Amino acid sequence: MKLKSIMAAVALLAASQLASAEIKVGVVVSATGPASSLGIPEKNTVALLPKKIGNETVTYIVLDDASDTTTAVKNTRKLVSEDKVDVIVGSTVTPNSLAMIDVAAESQTPMVSMAASSRIVQPMDAKKAWVFKTPQDDIMMATAIASHMSNTGVKKVAFIGFSDAYGEGWYNEFNKISSIYGLTVVANERFARSDTSVTGQALKIVAAKPDAVLVAGSGTPAALPQKALKERGFTGKMYQTHGVANNDFLRVCGKDCEGTFLPSGPMLVAKQLPASHPVKKSALEYVTKYEAQYGAGSVSTFGGHAWDAFQLVNAAATKALKKAKPGTPEFSVALREALEGTTNLPGAHGIFSMTKTDHLGLDQRAREMVQIVDGTWKWAPAK
Repeated sequence: MKLKSIMAAVALLAASQLASAEIKVGVVVSATGPASSLGIPEKNTVALLPKKIGNETVTYIVLDDASDTTTAVKNTRKLVSEDKVDVIVGSTVTPNSLAMIDVAAESQTPMVSMAASSRIVQPMDAKKAWVFKTPQDDIMMATAIASHMSNTGVKKVAFIGFSDAYGEGWYNEFNKISSIYGLTVVANERFARSDTSVTGQALKIVAAKPDAVLVAGSGTPAALPQKALKERGFTGKMYQTHGVANNDFLRVCGKDCEGTFLPSGPMLVAKQLPASHPVKKSALEYVTKYEAQYGAGSVSTFGGHAWDAFQLVNAAATKALKKAKPGTPEFSVALREALEGTTNLPGAHGIFSMTKTDHLGLDQRAREMVQIVDGTWKWAPAK
């Protein structure tokens, strides 16, 4: 009788532990290094997230990759092998996210990247079946830029981008569509995120006499080519990518940014959008929560990409919990399948509807043209 009582108590304890299993979310961000202006608001966003999903406690384990690819991989391995996370959110930049894919696929852990390149989720294969992302694809934003250039009389364009996967991806996408909009690319230059001078590249661009220059960089390092071009008297139109949509870029670039155009998610100018805009409500939800925590004007679009990643995880985990318990391979599979089944989920940057072959799920509602005017972001809708 005594043995039966002990067995019953053990069974009850086991059932209790199973019922209180926690969902572990591993987060990899570039909170230091060249990409820190992007990674810090992503890290800050974690403090705004729910501590429970359904009846389960959620634990967020945040690691800094210092904008370094090797560290990003090391962090990812730690999260899956030691911390046994159910899902990974990260990293901040494209090279780090691409490097993390192998670890996510090997461990069969769903991963939601906060980096932009379409190469993170395309072309779809067995590895990328475990990977999703929240920022708009390069081609979506490149099309917005090319269209704007064409509509404002630009004919010749010079390109300068990061000497890594981000810059290369942007050049490939922009080059694909430039001729469709009657544009000719007259220069193609590169620079490293850690460079302190791009004098040579700037001189080549000025010599090519373009009507406009597109800088394909992210964060504060993207200000370097623009400042160099202004110093050398370039007076044509300047374009940046959505990789610069934060206040640190405005601060570093200063007056040299004035008049610059860029595509961005609706969140950047959410307060300026008409009430009828389909993303205004969900974008303002994040803006309001972030600024309540960190102060007026502190919000960043990169934090918005993190917010969207967690909205996806939250919605998918709610469904996955009906099929399996956290900490099990079955839960990981159910979570991945639920992410692929995401339909009409409103986020800070758009409305997400994913499929087995589309692990981004955004459409044209996820982009707006913006211009830097008097050191602020101004909505510049197409005329």
